[in-house]
Amino acid sequence: MNEFAEQGVADTDVDAADELDVVVVGAGQAGLSSAYHLARAGIGHVVLDHAPRPGGAWQFRWPSLTYGKVHGMHALPGMELTGADPLRPSSEVIAEYFAAYEDRFGLLVRRPVDVTAVRDGADHRLLVESASGTWSARALINATGTWDRPFWPRYPGQELFRGRQLHTANYPGPAEFAGARVIVVGGGTSAVQHLLEIAEVAAETSWVTRRPPVFRDGSFGEAQGRAAVALVEDRVRQGLAPRSVVSVTGLPLNEAVRGGLASGVLDRRPMFDHLTRTGAAWPDGNRVEADVILWATGFRPAIDHLAPLRLREPGGGIRLDGTRAVRDERIHLVGYGPSASTIGANRAGGAAVREIQRLLTRTRAGIR
Repeated sequence: MNEFAEQGVADTDVDAADELDVVVVGAGQAGLSSAYHLARAGIGHVVLDHAPRPGGAWQFRWPSLTYGKVHGMHALPGMELTGADPLRPSSEVIAEYFAAYEDRFGLLVRRPVDVTAVRDGADHRLLVESASGTWSARALINATGTWDRPFWPRYPGQELFRGRQLHTANYPGPAEFAGARVIVVGGGTSAVQHLLEIAEVAAETSWVTRRPPVFRDGSFGEAQGRAAVALVEDRVRQGLAPRSVVSVTGLPLNEAVRGGLASGVLDRRPMFDHLTRTGAAWPDGNRVEADVILWATGFRPAIDHLAPLRLREPGGGIRLDGTRAVRDERIHLVGYGPSASTIGANRAGGAAVREIQRLLTRTRAGIR
């Protein structure tokens, strides 16, 4: 049942040729939250999602990342995720939840649609281009996240290494590393999770990071969360490339991590100088032989399709006031910078829609 249909919000079909108030790009947590608030406000919109099915980036996560291991999954507005089996893969649990959410609220999601560019159109409208057609809108909510832009750092010798190199984005789970010598690069939560499970089957693991990891002991309350988000938000306000919220919170020191520290699995090495044909080498002459390099080095925002609007600042990021792009009030980024968490995306979706309502009111009154 479409709950918004009972409130008089029509669940109608939308073609690419139609003119809309808002286009939402992306149907992960940020996109669905935004669509919920748009539907609730009665604002005409469509959600364009390049993924083949519901689930956002979660549908691509590795099978060993069970729902019980997920860090900080917050429910979408208006519908809790209840009764989930903590032993099931998170890719299945959350994909099913997102699909049920779309159905319950009658959210209009077009997929697979790969948005290639957003440009200025006539009458101060935006043209949202894709191979499936072009949509015209008064405003755009960009909710594309980061999963599609894995960051691969460059180090000398990468092209010489004869083993396998892969990124968290295509991590298959621990079974494929049985008996292998594995170097995991990266200081985030994913790197730690990879190491803890790979170490159970690999011949040998090594952990390499650019900076010493910071482990956070004790509770992480609302005050600490606000402080962490404020640090990320400050960068975005300056137009700098955003850092993840996790990068300023530290790594949670849970039971599994304590075990990894005690066993030596999480005995971190500084960053290597270069790769060789058979492993990694450090400036002091130390070497580690390896069969696999796993780059758990994070992601960057997937915003290349916004390039025609020239929103980037010299610092490499898009400067925001709340969720609104400072250079173009028609553009809102949800799930970017300070809202790049599940609870942050929920709040930002509502905030973006409130600002868009004001923009639409001015536009209809002929006020620019």
